[in-house]
Parts: sequence; C-alpha cells; structure tokens
Amino acid sequence: MERKSEKVAVLGAGSWGTALAMVLADNGHEVRLWGHNPVQIDEINLHHTNKKYLPEITLPATIIGHSSLQESLAGISTVILAVPTKAIREVIRKMIEVTSEPLVIVHVSKGIEPDSLLRISEMIEEEMPEDLLESVVVLSGPSHAEEVSLRHPTTVTVSSKNMGAAEKIQDLFINNNFRVYTNPDLIGVEIGGALKNIIALAAGISDGLGYGDNAKAALITRGLAEIARLGVKMGASPLTFSGLTGIGDLIVTCTSVHSRNWRAGNLLGKGQNLEEVLENMGMVVEGVRTTKAAFQLAEKYGVNMPITNALYSILFNGVNPKDAVDGLMSREKTHEMEDLADILGGKI
Repeated sequence: MERKSEKVAVLGAGSWGTALAMVLADNGHEVRLWGHNPVQIDEINLHHTNKKYLPEITLPATIIGHSSLQESLAGISTVILAVPTKAIREVIRKMIEVTSEPLVIVHVSKGIEPDSLLRISEMIEEEMPEDLLESVVVLSGPSHAEEVSLRHPTTVTVSSKNMGAAEKIQDLFINNNFRVYTNPDLIGVEIGGALKNIIALAAGISDGLGYGDNAKAALITRGLAEIARLGVKMGASPLTFSGLTGIGDLIVTCTSVHSRNWRAGNLLGKGQNLEEVLENMGMVVEGVRTTKAAFQLAEKYGVNMPITNALYSILFNGVNPKDAVDGLMSREKTHEMEDLADILGGKI
C-alpha cells in the first residue's frame, strides 16, 4: 500500500521498541529511537544493531538512535511509548519539558499501576496537559519482539477513545508481515494485555513444577475466565477477551520461551525466590507489579480471581508455589457455566 512518510519517535530502545521501530522503518517512515544509554545509541547508529535485546538482528539504516529526548521529539506529532509501566510517569514528565506541540501517544506496554489502579492510558492522561495531548492510542496483542524483528507474521490490535486516531496508527504500522486490527474497547484491550502476564507467570510456575500440559491448559482457560470477569466489571466488552488481546495474547505469553513472564514463573517453580528471579532475568517482568494491581482491583470490584490470589501469595507472602497450586485444586466445587453466565450478564 502507498503511504506518506512520517517522522515518528519511538521512546524506549528495548526489544519491543526496537522491533516496532523496524516495522515503521520497513513502511518508509523516518524513525527516531530514543534510549537513555549513550553506548547503546552509538551501537544503533554505528553498527545498526541492538545486541543486548535483539542479538543477530540488523536494523534498517533509517532508524536513527537518540539519547537526547528533546532531539528525538523535535518536529514530531506521533510518539510510540515503549517503556515499562513503572517508567511511564517519569518519561511523560520529561516529555512535557521539551515539547510544545500536541502529540498522539501510542503506548505499547502492558500493565496496571498498583495502588492508583490506573490503566496506562489513564496514567498518560493524568500526567499530560490537555493542550499537549491530541490522543492516546494503545497497541496490543500476541507479539513477541523477537519474532516481529524477524518479520514473522504477527497480528495486533489498536484502540483509543478517538477511533480516528486509532485508524491513523493502524495505517502507520500495517504491512504484509504486521497486520493491525482496530477495536473500540479501550478498557478491554488494556485489561487483557496487562492481566495475561499474571497467568503467564502462573503457567511458568506450573511448568517449573513439572505439572505438564493438562495443568497449563487449565490455567490458561480458567485464567481467561477471571480476566474477563474483572474486565467486564470495569466496563469492558466480554467479546474482546475472545480476540487478539484476550485469548490470543494469553496463549502466546503462556506457552512461548520468548515470554519473560513465563520464564520468570518457570524459575519460581524451580525454587528460586523472587529477588533471584528478577536479578537473573535482567529485564522488567511486568506481571509482578500487575499481580499486585490485579489483587487490589479484585478486592475493589468484588471479583473472584483465585489464580491471581494464589500468585499474589507466592510473590508477596512467601507461600510455596506447590502449596499455592494445591490450594487452587482443592477449592470448593463449582459449575463452569456459572462463570460464563456472570461474564455475559446472565446470558448463556
């Protein structure tokens, strides 16, 4: 498809930000990739590689690395925000200091802020002055950076309160390798993308304990049910959780060795404590913070989330993973259709 070349800033030079920068460069856009490590930025510009995050991948020469946030945002109207959830507020505050034009901010991270219980789009809206924020768009779905960087077929979803902005971002990214759908359910897209990391941690623990495919299939299925229960209570459409940012993202994150949440859970299941796991991972494991937020959301909305509760007890209360799994299996019996009826508002 023919498209107009645009200048786009990607903030966050980790694996996902770099992979998305490659998609944009493949589409003929001028891409500025910002990171806070000057050595990494020099590597991107001099060698067209980012070996720490995407080893053996050669980056398009049209991706220009920047360590200056002001330079990366000069003359820019579209920003891809690819930083961890815990860094969102800090980066937005720095952006405010160096920009004066309204921005479309596309966030591509998956998490919920503990204590405030805000979704990422809400965090951005809270921090960004109205005169500097044109729209917030979320891009989410089953999409490991390692495979996107190899240009393997990938499908994602974009959503926004402003669907015109979402459609513009759809056009910005879509190509023969990277298919982009739109979905008007912003709440559902963000909740599904965030909470699947919790279930991926649990699936990794199950695998680490050696429990096999039966247990993991149960975790994925029952995990989807509790994600949907909470999402619907928060205002999401139940249909969203049967799509890319629901079951699609859940499958890929719970079953792939590329998934850092699965890998972290796997180490927990094999006996490492949380501090050891996070140190060994060397990258942000979003599911840990999201577990705390989801536990708080379940209490706030009065939603039954047994897998989330069990994972919370492992991560923050020191409960042995095997004991937590055994507790899940020994819960009081119930009817599977009761969950579906609850999610669908009594209609099955």
